[in-house]
Amino acid sequence: MLSSLLELLYPPACIACAKVMPVRAAFCETCDLAVERLPPSRCRTCAEPGQFPRDMCPRCHLSPPPFTRAGAPFAHEGPVARAIHRFKYEDHPELAPALAELLATECRQFLEQAPAVLVALPLHDQRFRERKYDQTQLVAGELARITGREAPVGLLSRARETRRQVGLSEAERAQNVAGAFTASPSVAGREFLLVDDVLTTGATVRAAASALREAGATRVEVITLARAFSL
Repeated sequence: MLSSLLELLYPPACIACAKVMPVRAAFCETCDLAVERLPPSRCRTCAEPGQFPRDMCPRCHLSPPPFTRAGAPFAHEGPVARAIHRFKYEDHPELAPALAELLATECRQFLEQAPAVLVALPLHDQRFRERKYDQTQLVAGELARITGREAPVGLLSRARETRRQVGLSEAERAQNVAGAFTASPSVAGREFLLVDDVLTTGATVRAAASALREAGATRVEVITLARAFSL
């Protein structure tokens, strides 16, 4: 009865276009047909789409990242990009379970070999007060619940507020987030799966992974909902 009441009050809707649907699913039929998954050819380290010598993109070859590997199921295009924008900027925290379910389903093979402890890429306190929720922590928490992992809060923090990365050059992105994160001493000797929404040049996850490694983490991997084409 409770389930039926909830369905009546909150009918299933597409996470991208908000179209009400007769059955619960992430995307409506139209949006689902437009979803773009990452191609099989990609950098083995950062998942940058493309064909590269020895399966490593020039960025990772010239400047190896502090994380072991990164995974993402979708290209940051179309319905997936719209869903992330609604979740992140349009006050729709209720999309977290559906987004985490997509990650768990689409990245099942990646997750089988990934660290058991999830760390969400954190918001600065000021941004959290404005948004009223940390969207990445919500996804990490839901992903932990679905996969039987843990997603503790407080292991990684943002030491200073940074500009939005959108519109910045690659060099500006790296400078913007340099030294922006600090990690708890309790991460020493442990392995972590860093969770974020979108990976573009990788500047933000590099900075966050560096903070974890500098605090003694032995291995850091990265998982995001989407991967932008950046080369």
